[in-house]
Amino acid sequence: MADESYLTDVEVASLGLVEPLLRGAEDAGFRLCTRIQAEAMPVALAGRDVAGQAQTGTGKTAAFLLAAMQYLLTRPPAPDHRPGQPRAFILAPTRELAVQIGRDAEVLGRHTGLRTVVVYGGEGYDQQREALRQGVDVLVGTPGRVIDYFRQHVFTLSGVQVAILDEADRMFDLGFLKDIRFLLRRLPPPEDRLNMLFSATLSYRVTELAYEHMNNPTIVNVAPSRITAENVTQVLYHTAVEEKLKVLVGLMRRMDPKRSLVFTNTRRAAERVRDMLVGNGFDAEVLSGDVPQRTRLKLLGRFTSGELPVLVATDVAARGLHIPEVSHVFNYDLPQDAQDYVHRIGRTARAGATGDAVSLACDEYVFSLPEIEAFIGHKIPVAPVTDDLLTKLVPPVRGERRERVQRGRPGERGRPGERARSGERARSGERARSGDRARSGEHRRRAARPAGPSAGAANTAAVNTPVVNTAPSSAGEATAGEARKPRRRRRRKAPSGAAPGESSSGPGPGG
Repeated sequence: MADESYLTDVEVASLGLVEPLLRGAEDAGFRLCTRIQAEAMPVALAGRDVAGQAQTGTGKTAAFLLAAMQYLLTRPPAPDHRPGQPRAFILAPTRELAVQIGRDAEVLGRHTGLRTVVVYGGEGYDQQREALRQGVDVLVGTPGRVIDYFRQHVFTLSGVQVAILDEADRMFDLGFLKDIRFLLRRLPPPEDRLNMLFSATLSYRVTELAYEHMNNPTIVNVAPSRITAENVTQVLYHTAVEEKLKVLVGLMRRMDPKRSLVFTNTRRAAERVRDMLVGNGFDAEVLSGDVPQRTRLKLLGRFTSGELPVLVATDVAARGLHIPEVSHVFNYDLPQDAQDYVHRIGRTARAGATGDAVSLACDEYVFSLPEIEAFIGHKIPVAPVTDDLLTKLVPPVRGERRERVQRGRPGERGRPGERARSGERARSGERARSGDRARSGEHRRRAARPAGPSAGAANTAAVNTPVVNTAPSSAGEATAGEARKPRRRRRRKAPSGAAPGESSSGPGPGG
């Protein structure tokens, strides 16, 4: 259910946008401004830099896109701009967020004639490079892929008139600070461009970056005193590790969520939760960092359209994504970073809607709870784990990929055909090793035999020449000494032209 209280009385039409942008906003159903839009857009439309802070889901993306496009449409290109090169430059921390910004830019700028290109890692390397070569006005991308193309001279940044950083604090968390500085230093001077920075949190590091690479930005902070959204109903369940899956399934059956995000701290836990949910009647998939980019976009599309009701994700999906009508967020694992808790539960109750955030505090991750509660400024209400939540679970349905991994593990049983092939390979290898050992033993026995008579006079003399014995202690020792002599002779390298019985130091006894 949507809540209109997050909107203001400021109409988009009153901001002085050019007619093509007003048509795009109308296409997007954008009539009234949110607080961050009403306060940040007039500053940016006047040509002044903005550093904005607001909760997730309050319309930051539309604010900086409309301001950037208005700036480009009402001003001529920069003197150093070359045709087909970017005039606006937008950096995002994740591929999913970059794709989402690109889609919003296509809708809002549909009637402007501005061309938007999105570049990100994971897929489409040649296609994205070719799209850049065909010309771009608004470049949206992740730092790594943007730097890659920039160093190949696919595009230049000398004509950029608008520079935007979205979710800047997340870029710091992901270690993109050096990449950001590298790109910002290749732009025109801050006073010659419009700079905007938007994020859910403005830390000291982000503020320092803003003052270093922006032109005296205006700080717009519309974040309320309560860090988490007021429309989110939060609840916490203390449970043992071995009971978490039972409690999760029991809660989902009781609440009957329409569209749910389940967050875990690791990919392995996400796959385990997905398997258990599928085995107990829920249609669920996993979204994690190692899922191929094309598959990730398909999963997000299915989840956004409502075809997929449950998405089990790591924190890769906790930032910047606008997925409408997420009714429930389940923290299967409490995050180890307090800010991640805010961004996780911020996936629900977006754009003024209401939602539920349910967290499970187990023995392994409960230690982060005090830090989370100190960060959000209040205690999370605790609910008891009742008997009806400890439901009996059906054995999990394991995914195809996981089966392949498990069948490859030593000591685990696979399919009958696989076991038979493994047995054949083992027996074949054993036979090969046995043959090697047999040939090696025969080789040693031949080497231990005394040299027999031959046609060469040197060999005859060598056999008839008495051997001086240094008083062996036993017959066995003498035999062993004699058996070792031929092996020592074989290791010596005979000089060129030497007779078969000669050694490397000179003629043999028969010479």
